[in-house]
Amino acid sequence: MRVLVLGAHPDDELLGPGGTIAGHVDSGDEVVCVIASEGATTRYGDDSVAELETSAREAAEILGVADIRFLALPDQQLDAQPILSVIQAVERIVEEVHPEVVYSHHWGDANRDHRVISEATMVACRPIGDRFPASVYLFETPSSTEWSWPDPNSAFVPNHFVDVTATLERKLEAMARYTTEVRPPPHPRSPEALRSRAAYWGQTITRPFAEAFVVGRQVR
Repeated sequence: MRVLVLGAHPDDELLGPGGTIAGHVDSGDEVVCVIASEGATTRYGDDSVAELETSAREAAEILGVADIRFLALPDQQLDAQPILSVIQAVERIVEEVHPEVVYSHHWGDANRDHRVISEATMVACRPIGDRFPASVYLFETPSSTEWSWPDPNSAFVPNHFVDVTATLERKLEAMARYTTEVRPPPHPRSPEALRSRAAYWGQTITRPFAEAFVVGRQVR
């Protein structure tokens, strides 16, 4: 099975679905991770772009992902790009990879880059013809999803859960490679908080640890 993960910034591909990605790899699935924005210049300057890419490659290696790609779009400016250009960039990836399963951001995140990628994903994966992804799952991004406005229409209310008990440690090990992004507790991107979040979602399905998703579309 071919799996495509679409994240806005380096570390987004881990924060929400990292354990699930590792599970796909363990099952023999072909996983491609795509990071849309360079994710550095707004906060750290141009010199940090290469550092974040190195972190992303090291994290992917820990998860077992052999194919990680960078679109190098400007950080925190995806909403300033013509939405068609972002959609077309995602469409090219979808057409090339031809995934059966796609993971991307939830539409209700506080971060506008996340929302742009979520929208572009749903458009690029629309069910036209016979070569569209059968399943699109939308993940939370700790320190963004839960910090959004209290609107019931944009709240993250998961209805798809994946047991990540066997892969959580690899997710945390991979996240540790992002030395500029990890924060001390109680920040949501701390290892302790990520473990606690996985435990919370695990309790929801009576498993030790889980990751949660909203089904964007599922065709059977």
